[in-house]
Amino acid sequence: MNRAFFEKSGYMKSFPQLAGTVHSFCGSELDHVSLLQCMEVGEDWTKGQEATDIVLTPAACYPLYPTVAKRGNLPKTGGLFDLQSYCFRHEPSKDPARQQLFRMREYVCMGTEEHVTDFRQRWMDRGVEMMKAVGLEVTIDIANDPFFGRAGKMLANNQRDQNLKFELLIPITSSANPTACMSFNYHQDAFGTKWGLNLEDGSVAHTACVGFGLERIALALLHHHGLDTVEWPESVRKALWG
Repeated sequence: MNRAFFEKSGYMKSFPQLAGTVHSFCGSELDHVSLLQCMEVGEDWTKGQEATDIVLTPAACYPLYPTVAKRGNLPKTGGLFDLQSYCFRHEPSKDPARQQLFRMREYVCMGTEEHVTDFRQRWMDRGVEMMKAVGLEVTIDIANDPFFGRAGKMLANNQRDQNLKFELLIPITSSANPTACMSFNYHQDAFGTKWGLNLEDGSVAHTACVGFGLERIALALLHHHGLDTVEWPESVRKALWG
């Protein structure tokens, strides 16, 4: 996504440990020779890399807010958006359900507080129904984002105290610590204020999003039903493929 939008989003203030930037070689021919020599002897060859104007998208919805804001005020009914993206978060793990590069499907709602909180609650109910229809054991639990540093602990506590984030959990690699496969987030008017997202009457829009971790849901299905889809329960096959 656009680096300037990324910087304005405030992501680096809250999650610097997760961010992925795109750097590239910007040197001369002599610099290139030096780079190759470093590679040959196993030395650090990245010193000459410089940041480009793009960064890796941390969540599918991040490029959406400034794009919608540039269109002008939202209609009276608000806005509903369906998007999907590869996303990156720098959190290396041996857990196959915690990939650094993964696909995220999101529905984003923009409107009044009542409008977007109703949207989030409908999707919390719907998410449970969807996963149960494909034979997965799920629970919904309050959650918080991994805010960085000492100040981040306060932000995480505030997020939990205000019930701003919930996750749908499914056992994949551990029954004791199930994996978050869907998230339900209410941003209040934070993105509306930051990007100038306004409703038809000029008031600041509230936003909420529902995120699906596509690889995680696929892994959950394979873990619970086996690697051969032909052998999956008929009810699961019908729910997925009709």
